[in-house]
Amino acid sequence: MDDICTDVRSITLFIHNDDDTPVEFVRQLLRSVFGKSEREAIAFTALIENEEKVACGPYPSPVAKALLDSARQSISAAGHGLLITSETATTNGACDLCGAPATGSEIPLAGRTACLCNSCLLDVRRASEAVPGDEFKYAWLALDWHFAGIPRNQLVTRARQFPDHMRADVQVAVDKLLASPLHFFGIHEEYRYETLAFAALMKDGRNAPALAPPQYHDVEIGEAQPVKCLHNGLWLCRAGELRYAVLLSFHREYQHDAAIRIEIAVPAGAAGDALVQRSFAELEEAVHAARSYRGKILSLEGGSDYRGRSSGVMVHRLPAVGREEVILPEQTLKLLDRNVMGFVGNRAALRKLGQSTRKGILLYGPPGTGKTHTIRYLATNLPGHTTLIITAEQVGLLGAYMKLARLLQPTMVVIEDVDLIARDREEMGSCEEPLLNKLLNEMDGLKEDSDILFVLTTNRPEQLEGALAGRPGRIDQAIEVPLPDGIGRSKLVQLYGKDLPMDQTIIDETVNRTNGVSAAFIKELMRRIAQASIFRDGGSTVESGDISEALDDMLFTGGRLNVTLLGGAQEMAGP
Repeated sequence: MDDICTDVRSITLFIHNDDDTPVEFVRQLLRSVFGKSEREAIAFTALIENEEKVACGPYPSPVAKALLDSARQSISAAGHGLLITSETATTNGACDLCGAPATGSEIPLAGRTACLCNSCLLDVRRASEAVPGDEFKYAWLALDWHFAGIPRNQLVTRARQFPDHMRADVQVAVDKLLASPLHFFGIHEEYRYETLAFAALMKDGRNAPALAPPQYHDVEIGEAQPVKCLHNGLWLCRAGELRYAVLLSFHREYQHDAAIRIEIAVPAGAAGDALVQRSFAELEEAVHAARSYRGKILSLEGGSDYRGRSSGVMVHRLPAVGREEVILPEQTLKLLDRNVMGFVGNRAALRKLGQSTRKGILLYGPPGTGKTHTIRYLATNLPGHTTLIITAEQVGLLGAYMKLARLLQPTMVVIEDVDLIARDREEMGSCEEPLLNKLLNEMDGLKEDSDILFVLTTNRPEQLEGALAGRPGRIDQAIEVPLPDGIGRSKLVQLYGKDLPMDQTIIDETVNRTNGVSAAFIKELMRRIAQASIFRDGGSTVESGDISEALDDMLFTGGRLNVTLLGGAQEMAGP
């Protein structure tokens, strides 16, 4: 059945004859504001020269108001006196634009209805681009105007979801893909526990989603400025003559991580389908090419309830650790060089020879010997690598970590204190064993050409479950990080006491009296020697008594527990 509009009120604009305003200006105004072609503008100005005034329109009221305001601003800015007036017009079953029978569409806009014939529909769509966003109060009004003449059952939508921890990269990609929309709006969410979709946006009535100022959240990515990430937004766009809309929202599902959801609405048909496929391909390519987190040191923010949920990415701004600051035995350094630095540098050659480019390293040794310090050295010196640091209580997030690791390859995945979740199976509870299995499956399930390096640390290698420590493809090299020997202790004393006024005699005494201690112990010892020196003479000199005072506090006065906490040895020599 034909749609017949009756008694629809519209506005006709009249451009008055003005001998003082240049004809070229009038033609430019008709082209730039009213969307006339060059031929139409020439014909229109010829009519104006012979008539007192010439009608331009009629238009639906909001469109007429926008056109009139824009035209008057242009006239005023140019300093001319051209007069444009408006009059209310009433049509009876006629198209608001050309007067032909209105057998086309009814377009709702802010409580009004505009009647169109099919031949004028395209012109109305073009005119809608001039309508300011504040004319739309609800999402359904903006969408019905944007898709004027297309029944809702002829629209189709498709969606993609991205993990919430990729939010910054998704925002960068969306900004690139949707740089020039016809209109852009924020959406007010009345119920934050529901996922916002086009089906909800097209609902009218008292609970209709309202348009609102866009809401942004600052997401830190380890740079000078955070990324301004949109909470939700609606873009109305056009590609040639094809209209489409894009919705960004949060996907929410009970007991699952939130996700970033991108949904595209297009008219049904091959052209719309091709646009959606092209848009998603460009979006996914832009997301994978983004560099928000690549090459940085990261961990996921999340609880320790083992539900596998995360709430964002934390970027660790760790100071770079130079090679000279890694005080380890020469044999240990050679193992690190061959199995980490050398391995990473030769990955391309290994791949060419058909060899695996994934690897697992286990760093083991007593507490305080420098395992964490060694990892910081690797993290700040591996070229182009992203480092993911997982603590034992976060292994429940391993799935999310591994998705991130695959996306940001090459990556180094660090799991500290792995013995806490990899003890003998007989000692495990019902919660811990699935976590160990998840870790083993992730290490086993990587493709041979994955550029992922696992580095695990433990203070108690004897407690590691055999399947983790002994099976090739999970751990390829165990590297001991032992207590420092005399040469190592000398280097540590000079490193951590580089600003203290110590001569070689004091350095040698400190080394001789710290046999069996950890690197962490020496670092704390140098701080206490500095304190003793400050109390005695303001830090001008360091004497043997300062060493004795510091060692007494750390080893004897504090008791056995203090020695254990600081990484010392009970059998150390006295003064």
